[in-house]
Amino acid sequence: MFKKKTDKFSIHLANISDNLTKSMSYFKDGKYSNVDDLKIFTEKMKKFEKQGDSLVHQVILDLNNVFITPIEREDILALAMNMDDVLDGLEHTAALLDMYSITKLDEYMIQFVTAIHKGVLEIEKAIELLSKNNLPQIRENAIKIKDYESQCDAILRVSIKQLFQNEKDTIRIIQYKDIYEELEEVADCCQSVANTFEAIIMKNA
Repeated sequence: MFKKKTDKFSIHLANISDNLTKSMSYFKDGKYSNVDDLKIFTEKMKKFEKQGDSLVHQVILDLNNVFITPIEREDILALAMNMDDVLDGLEHTAALLDMYSITKLDEYMIQFVTAIHKGVLEIEKAIELLSKNNLPQIRENAIKIKDYESQCDAILRVSIKQLFQNEKDTIRIIQYKDIYEELEEVADCCQSVANTFEAIIMKNA
């Protein structure tokens, strides 16, 4: 278990979480009103994604060079990879917005992003608790993350239903359905992080 704040894996996971939180905040506050702004937005998300890849790579290098880890090495790797999957999904969503030249999120996209943002904040809190070896409290964060994922399941059903009922433009249906489904996938990735937290709690209880 993480006994010191200076534990390298604690620091690595905190860095990955911090990068994810910053990228999520940037995505949520996305300031774009035309295709040029959208291109800048997408490029910035790509930078966050590349930084995330670099941080995960460092975790893998250190896992290969260390005999003893504070928690099981596969759990450290799973947390790193699952958080990275959330960021990959956000970056992919940004790329879809750019590809389809969608410069304004609709009400359902905003609902998705709001729920995912709350989930990412819970991930950040849980990573901090993990570094302090405060496992029992993490269960509460994991439950909240799963609740936000459930909200996204519901948003997906409603959003796609209204899309087919109200939208006449076939191309627009395809584009918006793509984005809705990608955002729901991001929420699923957040749930995978929560599942890993729960596995860690069970193994170290």
